Amino acid sequence: MSIADRIIVPLDVPTQAAAIALIEQLPQVTFWKVGLELFVSNGAEILSKLKEGVSPHSQGKMRIFLDLKFHDIPNTVAGACRSAASYGVDLLTIHATAGRSALKAAQEAVGEGASRQGVPPPKLIAITLLTSLNSRDLAFDLKIPLELPEYTLQMALLAKDCGLDGVVCSPQEVAQLRQICGDEFLLVCPGVRPSWAKTQDQKRSLTPAAALKAGADYLVIGRPITAAADPANAWARLCDELEL
Repeated sequence: MSIADRIIVPLDVPTQAAAIALIEQLPQVTFWKVGLELFVSNGAEILSKLKEGVSPHSQGKMRIFLDLKFHDIPNTVAGACRSAASYGVDLLTIHATAGRSALKAAQEAVGEGASRQGVPPPKLIAITLLTSLNSRDLAFDLKIPLELPEYTLQMALLAKDCGLDGVVCSPQEVAQLRQICGDEFLLVCPGVRPSWAKTQDQKRSLTPAAALKAGADYLVIGRPITAAADPANAWARLCDELEL
């Protein structure tokens, strides 16, 4: 897999038309993230569009990260994961803080949902701690009496113990998680910002090169590309930074 194939670009837009316009501007991108905003406004139709190819200019058969961050009681989470797995997406998220029972139920449900539709099951990955939160937020707002690296490690170990495929974590925690959780455990990193981009609301960030060097499998890079005046030029600039 090339480094370019390890970059996931979010479709954080409100309409299907805006999503398709962005995809057409970035035909080199092979992995797209569909999050809450687009999925809530458009439903599963956008997933079918991505799988089929949105236009003659797109590559088609794109990989999809369905980032809905499920967090509920075990029965509800299992039902949601069962349904989401039927779409044939590649990655699916759940909050680790949903707890052991919910994580195990979710992991079992993705297999069931995919099997019913005859599609491969998605890799189920757990959110350790949102990258918009920092140590102060953890201690003062969430009242969690652990240092941030220890907390994210505990969430990752919980996910691994429940049979999940990996976690979403900030690039600043990648090296520790890679060392302790092993090479087969997926580490997906949002909050990654090229050297020329603003960090914005990401509080635990690294550059793409540093995140990959630390052991990240996939990087989620959004606004530096999608909010740029010329997304294609921003993608090219990112690739130049990574020497792709």
